[in-house]
Amino acid sequence: MLRQVFDPLHLQAATLDVVSGSYAPSSLLLSRQQQRLARLLEVAHAGSALYRERLGKNRIGAADWLRLPPVTRGELMDRFQDWVTDPELDLESLQAFVSDPERVAEPWLGKYMVWESSGTSGSPGIFVQEAQALAVYDALEAVRHHMRSPGVGAFGAFSPLELMGVGSRYALVTATGGHFASVCSMERLRRINPWIGASAKGFSIQQPTAALVDALNDYAPSMLATYPSAAAMLAEEAEQGRLRIRPRCVLTGGEALSQAARARISRAFGAPVRSSYGTSEFLPMAWECAQGHLHLNEDWVLLEPVDERHRPVPPGKPSHTVLLTNLVNHVQPLIRYDLGDQICLHTERCACGSPLPVIQVRGRRDDTLRVPGRQRGQSVSLLPLALCTVLEEECGVFDFQLQQREKGTLVLRVALEGAEGQAAIERCREALQAFAIAQGAQPIRVLGEAGCAVPRGRSGKACRVMLAN
Repeated sequence: MLRQVFDPLHLQAATLDVVSGSYAPSSLLLSRQQQRLARLLEVAHAGSALYRERLGKNRIGAADWLRLPPVTRGELMDRFQDWVTDPELDLESLQAFVSDPERVAEPWLGKYMVWESSGTSGSPGIFVQEAQALAVYDALEAVRHHMRSPGVGAFGAFSPLELMGVGSRYALVTATGGHFASVCSMERLRRINPWIGASAKGFSIQQPTAALVDALNDYAPSMLATYPSAAAMLAEEAEQGRLRIRPRCVLTGGEALSQAARARISRAFGAPVRSSYGTSEFLPMAWECAQGHLHLNEDWVLLEPVDERHRPVPPGKPSHTVLLTNLVNHVQPLIRYDLGDQICLHTERCACGSPLPVIQVRGRRDDTLRVPGRQRGQSVSLLPLALCTVLEEECGVFDFQLQQREKGTLVLRVALEGAEGQAAIERCREALQAFAIAQGAQPIRVLGEAGCAVPRGRSGKACRVMLAN
């Protein structure tokens, strides 16, 4: 069995730090943040040729970092060897590694965990995590994601035994088949901890809804984690009496969770719904308290809400995009990285008592498509994340928009031009039609348009699956 990327001493230290930070005054959190920023700048200057160019010959301190120009995913991936601080990391080898779904959560070089982004912003990224970073992510997830408020104990709604997998059955319903952060993280923990290995299981949203419902009924999870759109679809299955699970909590992430969807999901399952905010670049960025507010883990990550010209926007005003600085990953420094999300940062203290700032996030807002089912009068739901995974993983197309114009007709727009674009459309057409049939739908039409500028929202990300206006 392969040795996993895990350092118990780092985890112990990170957990103590996260617990104490959950109760610390804002001044102490800011002090920790600035110390970590100064260390990150030092590491980036010493080990990354790309950032050494940006930082200049003279090292700059944490007070001067705001003068650094932002970086984009495309720029970093184009200069991967100059970006990373470990010369053993080779982009071509890593790309071959993540193309093999059988190697999910396998350690790279015996010391790194590797995952890929979903490619929402047009170009997928590859992110390498060292043991120290993973220890912080694990601690943040175990402590703060499960807190109700600082006043009820470090683990809040769930006991430590539940968090370790004792007495719980955890179901993750997500896009599988790729080295995605959520899948890699769960599989890594399953291999490290036998309790988690026996009580946590992943379920693909790409399988037919009926098969997914049967699998969940057989598993009977006590906690369910998935995308909001998938949770809403499963809530409908529960309302119709087909899905008979009774989870104690439903955890959502990866998309925007509307109040209407939250109410429906909670009502259908008779359980609270908790959302979180994270990305491939920093997995556990924010956790939701009992007041329903997202709290930013600002002692470990910096988010700068900015306008179109990367100027700071005042608190309470939605940003055009947000710049992320990861304070824990030193092998792939991310400093003022244009994440593309639209957020709103609030300075008012939350009633839950947490000193961590509250943010609002405008996440993915792709639509769930409904197409005619094979049985008369029946419709079939095609989830946006499942459709995106089909196009990305099966067809290798990342920059696209899929729109439903009529009940059984989809229009696919791709940025690729000429023969390459037409070949991509044909691959996508066959894959989408096969996927819809597998879901129990009638045959659908897929029209293609090559060489299109894919429309993007204010967040900078494409609204990739949508209904016709």
